[in-house]
Amino acid sequence: MYSDKVMEHFMSPRNTGSMPDADAEGTVGDPSCGDTLTIYIKVKNGIIGDISFLVFGCTASIATSSMTTVLAKGKTLDEANEITEQNVIDALDGLPEEKQHCSNLGVSALRKAIRNYINKQHTK
Repeated sequence: MYSDKVMEHFMSPRNTGSMPDADAEGTVGDPSCGDTLTIYIKVKNGIIGDISFLVFGCTASIATSSMTTVLAKGKTLDEANEITEQNVIDALDGLPEEKQHCSNLGVSALRKAIRNYINKQHTK
């Protein structure tokens, strides 16, 4: 059902954990399945230097959250904001059709964290 890459990111997710000193965070949930994800970012000179996540969800939610952080780390805010659900799915060598909605969580939380960071910069 799942690709080797999905299972790798499920069994050994990258960039996990909360980040108390994060510059911004984004939290999203999927009411249809009960999954919830928070992505934390630290930004230096417009680049995501550190990123982590906490997720409550299924295999696909954990794997897509992990892959989203891998894709975003080291990118500029603009580059990270351009990451799509399909980018995440492709990087994981695919997801079953009924689990593709899980990729929305990672991308949505990442974009929300970026928006929150930008909003904080404008209020300083």
